[in-house]
Amino acid sequence: MDEQQQHTRRPGGPVLWRHAGPPGLRRWDDGEQGAADGDRLPWVSTLFVTVFLQVGSGFAEHGQIGDRTPLDGYGRALLLVAGVILLLRNRFPVAVAFAASAVTLVYLGAGYPYGPVFLSAALACFAAVVAGHRHAAWGALGLLWAGHLLISHWLYAWLPPDGDDAAPWAQELLVVAWVVAILALSELVRVRRQQWARERAERQQAAKRRADEERLRIARELHDVLAHSISVINVQAGVGLALLDSDPEQARTALTTIKSASKEALGEVRQVLDTLRTPGDAPRAPAPGLDRLPELVEQAASAGLTVEVVREGRESALAPGADLAAFRIVQEALTNVVRHSGSRRASVRVRHTGAAVELTVDDDGPATRTDAGGSGNGLAGMRERAAALGGTIEAGPRPDGGFRVRAVLPQRSEGKTT
Repeated sequence: MDEQQQHTRRPGGPVLWRHAGPPGLRRWDDGEQGAADGDRLPWVSTLFVTVFLQVGSGFAEHGQIGDRTPLDGYGRALLLVAGVILLLRNRFPVAVAFAASAVTLVYLGAGYPYGPVFLSAALACFAAVVAGHRHAAWGALGLLWAGHLLISHWLYAWLPPDGDDAAPWAQELLVVAWVVAILALSELVRVRRQQWARERAERQQAAKRRADEERLRIARELHDVLAHSISVINVQAGVGLALLDSDPEQARTALTTIKSASKEALGEVRQVLDTLRTPGDAPRAPAPGLDRLPELVEQAASAGLTVEVVREGRESALAPGADLAAFRIVQEALTNVVRHSGSRRASVRVRHTGAAVELTVDDDGPATRTDAGGSGNGLAGMRERAAALGGTIEAGPRPDGGFRVRAVLPQRSEGKTT
């Protein structure tokens, strides 16, 4: 179940819309889905409003006999137009808002009974505001109010019904209150719609960010596993080829090392792939840590590199993420020595300070300046691992020659672990 469903569906219960918004309003801010919904005509609601205008105006006529012009075919036609044009309110919100206000003014100017005819203009302007055309909706409602004011207080003598008087000014207060209520409700829905759209965009960005972090984590794991093992295999393959005829026994040892390194690499790659296939499950094998430094030293020795390990300070258990990062940083640093350095000696110093663990990998160089087949992502991967834990890393040439990698990792992760 994806994240949105977790927030909007209660197990065994109805769909909620605390974060995603009411289903009837989501079509205005759903991106591609909203565009698809905008192409759909609101037949059901338009039919309901059209029937309500006809029936409601008929009831209103009975209460205004003698005061307003009775409904005839022309009046019924105006009510029909006022309802039918709402069918296009999602596609052409501005045009429909002004058209509904104009039809309502024509209806009132003809002297027909007051009633639910105002509902057409209200819904049209509501749709315009929610669609983002707030100024157009205000203009349409302003046009309706100004036209009603003109008809009720100045043009009534020339318009039907005959012999009527000017409308009381108190009635205008009701009209103003009605207009303000429509605008307030529309603005409230518009603001909520923007909030729902912003929350949805934030959730999508968060999901994308988590996916990117997971992709980078997997890329780092695969790079570190394969780069180290392939470097050992590459060196031993060269040794085996060179000694195949002159020293078959040494060539056999090189092939044995290749088999061991490839088996270990396959096991670690399988572990990463198992994590992808069954997300959330515990790994079948523990993640490597600094306790496996002797294995790195042995593998480096099989590649012709002598590694001296020095431990300082009182050793304490690292957090799993920090322990894995420390192992991978040392592994990548030794791999770079095998690939790019002309030195066959390296030193690894592990210093525990209580709050952090300091890792220093030195070699005497010089650089071979040959293409060792690397991807160029090793240093970037080490920096990403350190930064993810709130640590730091420095890598560069030493003043006296050679190359140094120095990393400082907190004993407990201060950032997000990946």
